[in-house]
Amino acid sequence: MKTRWNKMLKTTVAVTGCAVLFGVIGGVAFQGVNYIGGKIGEGNQIAQADTSGLTQVSDSGSTETDLTKLVEESMPFVVSIQSMSVQEVKDFFGGTQQQTQEGAGSGFIIGEKDNELLIVTNYHVIEGADTLTVTFVDETSVEVNVKGTDSERDLAVVAASLDDIGSDTKSQIKTATLGSSDDLQVGEEVIAIGNALGYGQSVTNGIVSAKDREIDGYNGKLIQTNAAINPGNSGGALLNSKGEVVGINCAKINDQSVEGMGYAIQISDVSGIIEDLMNQATKEKVADEERGSLGVQVLDIDAATAEQYQMPEGVYIRGFTEGGNAEEAGLRQGYIITGINGTKVSTAEKLQNQLSYCKAGETVTLTVQYPDNSGSYAEKEVEVTLTNTSGR
Repeated sequence: MKTRWNKMLKTTVAVTGCAVLFGVIGGVAFQGVNYIGGKIGEGNQIAQADTSGLTQVSDSGSTETDLTKLVEESMPFVVSIQSMSVQEVKDFFGGTQQQTQEGAGSGFIIGEKDNELLIVTNYHVIEGADTLTVTFVDETSVEVNVKGTDSERDLAVVAASLDDIGSDTKSQIKTATLGSSDDLQVGEEVIAIGNALGYGQSVTNGIVSAKDREIDGYNGKLIQTNAAINPGNSGGALLNSKGEVVGINCAKINDQSVEGMGYAIQISDVSGIIEDLMNQATKEKVADEERGSLGVQVLDIDAATAEQYQMPEGVYIRGFTEGGNAEEAGLRQGYIITGINGTKVSTAEKLQNQLSYCKAGETVTLTVQYPDNSGSYAEKEVEVTLTNTSGR
């Protein structure tokens, strides 16, 4: 029975959020704001974005946006993000070799807390990266670490130590000001800033084409705009005519038959999530030989499989490996892992990415769905102490 059931389950390759539209994964940097009404960082030494004087009145009495001034005031809170990862790939002779992969993206400064500068970007920009580097408006760069992620909404917050940022750079950068995507009107002018194609920061403008768009591969609603948004723009800021961040650029349909359709995450929908991510502990990658293991054998339950067999999406436990603590901790075959330490995971790849920050001997809290007596699934949390499986 178990063998037949395992055959019905299929491993899938999941692409997170808006990355499904790009066909590429890039590293993106964001410079952000002093978070909503100054909720964080009293005594913040990073300047607030000054959007005064961004409009001028024409002779006819109508108000026109001075885009040059707006961009000048906005560039200091936009950043570029460069990611680097090392992956093992098969060579021509059937062996494996390590290959370095680089990505480029965008972000914006959201504020500072606990001697860290916090930056918002897309999850797919930083996913799987071994190192992340942020470049500011003055072209100086610092390494950053992951603060918090939400793969379901394609969001991430990364942190740079303020001690690593020079005084000259601090005098030139700013935190962004968050606006309201709820108040956007179709036809309203918007501006997208980001590291398009990894060439450096560039600016495009357009209008709000539609609001509350839903697309395959993203769990939420999006702003549709005809402002050019290309790979590398991911995580960058979509601004209104006041210079306020109203969206997080994330996707452009990669199809020759489609033109002028870009997407951005609606900032009003995710401001609470971003705040939660900002409050998480900063994470650092653990060396391979020190990484902990759950000791489970898993399969991915994608949306199609979940619907077909009336199961939750997530990481299905099909067995256990020798030397692990998972079974002893209370996990069972057939349980489906949906989160770790408060972060949602929907695939084995995302679970492994979260475990890359955890050392052997650490205890993690897994959120699991398990079949109950009624035939449906219930949720509970299970604590598992990780073991060191290197060398096994």
